[in-house]
Amino acid sequence: MSRHPTVKWAQGHDKVYITIELPDAKDVKFKLEPEGKFFFSATSGVDNIPYEIDMDLYEKVDVNESMANVGLRNICYLIKKAENKWWSRLLKQEGKPPIFLKVDWDKWVDEDEGQDSKSGADMDFGDIDFSKLNMGGGDFDSDGADVDEGDDDSDTEEENVDEVSGKKNGKGAAPAIGEHGAKA
Repeated sequence: MSRHPTVKWAQGHDKVYITIELPDAKDVKFKLEPEGKFFFSATSGVDNIPYEIDMDLYEKVDVNESMANVGLRNICYLIKKAENKWWSRLLKQEGKPPIFLKVDWDKWVDEDEGQDSKSGADMDFGDIDFSKLNMGGGDFDSDGADVDEGDDDSDTEEENVDEVSGKKNGKGAAPAIGEHGAKA
């Protein structure tokens, strides 16, 4: 009897990504039919344990534009959809998906993102935890209670120079800092 390997899937408007997690897969067989029939079989491990997947995909696919890549730890399939439209699920069958089928959030593209949008699809950020990066704004107070509304920082440089230099003993303005003739 065959086992089911873990299968992760994601989609874009025009593609479906299927990743079969099966280290050291041997005798890999893959069949994809235009109606959406997807079949995979392989063996793995020292005992050559057989693994198999037989799924009916939600819609029709373009077999000629689809590709497969067998790696050391997994087998990746890029399946071109026959029509560029969003699928409500991977499988034609309704109800709860099989337990071996999981969503691949690393490759997922949201439906509301543009069809030609590639935001994040090709970027690999590894294991970076952005919450631990010091990006500033540590004690930001979002309600603005500590802000003095009367203090307007939009003064021009000229106005600031006049305020600093002021008038001394009614004899005119003292030279601004940095001007020739200023005394320390």
